[in-house]
Amino acid sequence: MANHSLAFEKPIVELENKLQELRAFSEAQNIDVSAELVELEKKISETKRNIFQNLTPWDEVQLARHPQRPYTLDYVEAMCTDFIELHGDRHYADDQAMVGGFARLDNEPVMILGTQKGRDVKSNVARNFGMAYPEGYRKALRLMKLAAKHACPILTLIDTAGAFPGIGGEERHVAEAIAVNLRELFLLPVPIIVTIIGEGGSGGALGIGVGDRILILEHSYYSVISPEGCAAILWKDRAFASQAATALKLTSKDLFKAGLVDEIVPEPLGGAHTDPKAMAATLKQRLLTNLRELKAVPADVLLRQRYDKFRAMGVFETEAVGG
Repeated sequence: MANHSLAFEKPIVELENKLQELRAFSEAQNIDVSAELVELEKKISETKRNIFQNLTPWDEVQLARHPQRPYTLDYVEAMCTDFIELHGDRHYADDQAMVGGFARLDNEPVMILGTQKGRDVKSNVARNFGMAYPEGYRKALRLMKLAAKHACPILTLIDTAGAFPGIGGEERHVAEAIAVNLRELFLLPVPIIVTIIGEGGSGGALGIGVGDRILILEHSYYSVISPEGCAAILWKDRAFASQAATALKLTSKDLFKAGLVDEIVPEPLGGAHTDPKAMAATLKQRLLTNLRELKAVPADVLLRQRYDKFRAMGVFETEAVGG
């Protein structure tokens, strides 16, 4: 896939183009410009660091949607061995927007599953752009119950704009499928670790989003609605998506501050797509660390803590201010 740059990355792209031109000029004219190259590389590094340390919420949304960002199956391939993909919900069909199966994470048996986008038009149509149908959530629940039956920890990876909102989804009761998943996930007596690896959109994310630990990649987002959808409701115009992104408090830092996620997993400078192997290695270590901690917790305590964790979300304490 050709390199895809975002609007806020324009200064970096311009400097990198100058670097390539200078190298080509040096080779063509046989002139030593090593000092200039070092200085330009230093400027690129500083510019990149400054830009990515000061991203707006809308910038973060664009980065989370980057078409070269690693998807679920990319992480499975990079982190796991002996992956056996399982198919079908045993009711209607096999939803390719939801993938999963048994695997080993450093010889630790796990059930790993998540939403999956495509890389081109053909695969995106097959994957329904990562937006699962009801059968996708029923497949996910079937796999998670199978994992619990074998006392196998569950890892879920979230990257979806939301569940499919079309007629087919409504006809087959997508809201009911997600609601059942929410209920059942609170009852599975095995460790569950949820990671938002890109987009965490609405109920489509929540359908596999109940767990003992909620991790989020640094440049991912998690929101009750997309910025465009929020803008269309509040401002009657999707052009206000950037303002909506700010108002929604959907970035990893906002979510951690609000207590909605437990840990922010750092990404390589420039985003996960700039070094997928390093990103996968970092995520793998964080998953293993959390797995070790959760496996030491008795099942009854684990279930109680999971329940209390979600019951505490959105609860605030207030004080009366004296006159």
